[in-house]
Amino acid sequence: MPPNGSDLSNDDLDVSVSDDGFVVRATIDRADKRNALNEAVLRGLLGVCEFADESEARVVVLRGAGPGFSSGGDFTEMPLGGTAQEYREGFSGLARVVERLRETAALTVAAVEGFCLAGGLGLAAACDFVVAAEDAAFGTPEVTVGLFPAQAMVPIMRTVHQKRGLKLLFTGETVPASEAREMGLVTDVYDADAFDDELDAFVDSLAGNSPVMIEMGKEAYYEQSEMDFDRALAYAKEVIALVAMSEDTEEGIEAFMTDREPEWRGR
Repeated sequence: MPPNGSDLSNDDLDVSVSDDGFVVRATIDRADKRNALNEAVLRGLLGVCEFADESEARVVVLRGAGPGFSSGGDFTEMPLGGTAQEYREGFSGLARVVERLRETAALTVAAVEGFCLAGGLGLAAACDFVVAAEDAAFGTPEVTVGLFPAQAMVPIMRTVHQKRGLKLLFTGETVPASEAREMGLVTDVYDADAFDDELDAFVDSLAGNSPVMIEMGKEAYYEQSEMDFDRALAYAKEVIALVAMSEDTEEGIEAFMTDREPEWRGR
């Protein structure tokens, strides 16, 4: 029996695991604080990623409780007036989560309804996929209080067009989901009334894939993205050979040839 997620939850992060153990859902549960990212939330998200890598989880879904995804960092926990080292430590939590989301073997999906702002946008952009309700809104408004979204910038600028991203970072503008999709921030936009159904269908389509393919494919994508073309192509040839040697590929081809659903073995 897979765990139900209660041991992964805390007062500010609600975590559940699907009955088959393939999908982990983590909800930032601070609606009264606009789902601000405090230490408990960030620590909990690190635990979710660790669990995903130690379990059969194939997909991790992040979302926010109430009317929005997240408004960003919790100002009440910022080390204002502290030493340089205290500032570094105080602002390092989001960076650790962003890095961990990329490293985890599971595919990650940010499910955005309502506002997705500042560090919350950085968190969403760090996920492999971002799906948004049509009435969602995205921005980095911290620039209006003299704070540059430096950590959020890293995942944001690796997904959007450069000039458009710079405008987002330096103006504090808020853009609707449709424009965020055009920029490259959002994978798909769903009708707000059908959001949960569309999200579930998308997550199911991901979780139904071979876990070997998911893990190796995700790692390969991020590895080759930082290589020059020739090196990336040589690396990709090695990856496809290794994936093809897996029992899952053998099972997948056999299932296709016999017109049945594959039974993935995870090896």
